[in-house]
Amino acid sequence: MKKVLASLVFALALTPALSGSAVYASTPLVGMPPVLDQNDIYAADRPNALSPVVKDFPERVYVPNHTGNSVTEIDPKTFTVIRTFAVPKGPQHVVPSWDLKTLWVNDDEGNHLTPIDPKTGLPGKSVYVHDPYNLYFTPNGKYAIVMAEADKEMVFRDPHTMAIKKIVHVPCTGVNHADWSKDGSFFIVSCEFSGQVLKVDTAKMKVVGVATLPHTYSKAPMPQDVKVSPDGSTFYIADMMSNGIWAMKADAFGKFTLIKTGNGAHGEYVTRDSKDMLITNRGEGSVSVLDFATNTLVAKWKIPGGGSPDMGGISADGTQFWVSGRYNNVVYVFDIVHGKFLRSIKVGKEPHGLAFYPQPGRYSLGHTGVFR
Repeated sequence: MKKVLASLVFALALTPALSGSAVYASTPLVGMPPVLDQNDIYAADRPNALSPVVKDFPERVYVPNHTGNSVTEIDPKTFTVIRTFAVPKGPQHVVPSWDLKTLWVNDDEGNHLTPIDPKTGLPGKSVYVHDPYNLYFTPNGKYAIVMAEADKEMVFRDPHTMAIKKIVHVPCTGVNHADWSKDGSFFIVSCEFSGQVLKVDTAKMKVVGVATLPHTYSKAPMPQDVKVSPDGSTFYIADMMSNGIWAMKADAFGKFTLIKTGNGAHGEYVTRDSKDMLITNRGEGSVSVLDFATNTLVAKWKIPGGGSPDMGGISADGTQFWVSGRYNNVVYVFDIVHGKFLRSIKVGKEPHGLAFYPQPGRYSLGHTGVFR
């Protein structure tokens, strides 16, 4: 009888850990560089505040052409294509490494990561990695995390050799994008195809929460990018099917409030002054601007004739926003200062997660460039 009761208590103890209302006691991540400003985790990302590691790298825009199986490099000062080189099949994102020294091309369908030397802009020898849809790095630089979407896994790897350290099977489909809490103790992950988000303990490499996003207008949610507010209080999850972003307090996992932005909300990018977040609306060809202070939309920049803005990055000086046009085979450039569309540049077939590099910041959390 005692054994039965003990088993029941153990089972009950585990149950809330995977519920939307779970109470989770976090411990700051050991080895993470200290937060410079408790009110602004992006304080190191000010205009042109380049790390000594990257200050001599040439400024380039690296565009993975998903069905073109190539990467196009653009000089952002002249808006001209410098080169295009082949990579293994299905490149999805170009990801800066935690130490800022390498760019990794996620050759998802080809099952490789291709390194780029940002000093020269040239690719190196590809490394075999199965199903690398997206790539992140823990805030202390200890692990790379491959989001293996088709495999339903998060794979913790050595950040340099990409050797496997731990495989975490996820209870959802379409594991995709992520961002970390202010203290690095946990991160929130979107699951595109099951309409869910996960809460993951960074140090334990363990899923500690699962929540399903609400349905809107009878449409199943399809979460995409994840970004935390400058003060660390709120996570924002872009949702293509709900046409907006879900706001979720960092201390209230599973409780969501929808902010409508536009058709096909997809990518999220914090401006250099940490005042606004840019949201790409892929289904309608626009970018919405969210004011963090009021948590409201303050502007919308439209692409003339429409388009498909997807993933991208903000220029080092903070004046431009570069984003791939997923289904138009172009890259879009927006003028942040004047709040308007600037121009488009022809690239390869189906450009996806481009990286503007270098960018300000002390270290990279991955994706197309999330710096702190």
